[in-house]
Amino acid sequence: MVTPSSVSPEQAGPGPGAGAFSRRAVIGWAGAGVALGAAAVGSVAGATLRDGSSAGAAQVDSGGGVPFYGEHQAGIATPVQDRLHFAAFDVSTTSREALVRMLKEWTRAAAAMTGGREIGTGAATGLAQAPPDDTGEALGLPASRLTLTIGFGPGLFEKDGVDRFGLRARRPEALVDLPAFAHDRLDPARSGGDICVQACADDPQVAVHAIRNLARIGMGVVNVRWSQLGFGKTSSTTPDAQTPRNLMGFKDGTHNIAGTDGAALAEHVWAASGDGPEWMTGGSYLVARRIRMHIETWDRTPLKEQEDIFGRTKGEGAPFGKARERDTPDLAAMPEGSHVRLAHPDSNDGLMILRRGFSFTDGTDGLGRLDAGLFFLAYQRDTRKAFVPLQRRLAGSDLLNEYIQHVGSAHFACPAGVRKPGEWWGQALFG
Repeated sequence: MVTPSSVSPEQAGPGPGAGAFSRRAVIGWAGAGVALGAAAVGSVAGATLRDGSSAGAAQVDSGGGVPFYGEHQAGIATPVQDRLHFAAFDVSTTSREALVRMLKEWTRAAAAMTGGREIGTGAATGLAQAPPDDTGEALGLPASRLTLTIGFGPGLFEKDGVDRFGLRARRPEALVDLPAFAHDRLDPARSGGDICVQACADDPQVAVHAIRNLARIGMGVVNVRWSQLGFGKTSSTTPDAQTPRNLMGFKDGTHNIAGTDGAALAEHVWAASGDGPEWMTGGSYLVARRIRMHIETWDRTPLKEQEDIFGRTKGEGAPFGKARERDTPDLAAMPEGSHVRLAHPDSNDGLMILRRGFSFTDGTDGLGRLDAGLFFLAYQRDTRKAFVPLQRRLAGSDLLNEYIQHVGSAHFACPAGVRKPGEWWGQALFG
């Protein structure tokens, strides 16, 4: 049995005073995303609680903490949070040792932040002559169910024919370069990446703080290639909860995999021993797609046509010919090109993916049109057998294609979880 006095700083949850401050007691959301280039000084090995108390004190999980250590990475089957900050990084160093050192520091920082604690010695106790180890905008905020999920892209294993870090032979066959799909209009500046980190939390400031500090720690080793903020989850891994709606106003992800359905997760999400390299056993493959919605055109579309496009009613979310959202759909009752009919497992030999989507709005495009849509995150056991055939089907026939455009795309191998303190992200890959 683990007693409070035996809990290490990295195992502990948020401190007892984590919820005592106002959620906006320190810095407002408007300033949370700036200064990603602040200098990284000091080690992140230590951890000070955000309320300033000792990390060795008894811990009470009053801030909604999600365990960092485990068989699988948190942030995949975990109940979906309300906010997202997703970042893709390019590795700028040529030193394998520097990259490994950064991954070790990232892991220690991730364990601290997901536990509601400051990184390193903290803003209050660091040397006044140097930048603080933690940027400080999450001081006084609870953990807010923060999860941090890492993935490795194809470019980490080989780029321009060069085996950069001696990893080419360890690239999983399932980590394919995604094929071109019909109607794609991908922006290279919003696509790809050598490493990704998905930060999900119920407080946007907590999520942004996490990515900001990882970027700061990684200065000189990695650069942010692109990033995406998201809000309003558009799918859920908790089917007993109310199904969220996307920006088109329709319920999304009604038939998603439940985070508690171990059999479905094992069949469709987690890579098994023998699927590929052993370092991916217990991991999953992530496809991230930035999907812009033509909001203004959609908003002028008649309700009947909108419902025909989805194959569900807009109010209740019921499939055509049914009364309730979760009634078994009669796919034949839907238009042939309706989104639900094309995407449903019964139309795809039982194929399923785990979705963790978020809405986004990024201002306007210069012509007065909203730059808004869906940041689509799909986890699966093998992308070749899941996302690729599904997206080919949708790209070819989906009536929704008139109102959406895929403008960003990336693919990552997300390894198994870090099982205990002292282990680090990517250890099985680099070890």
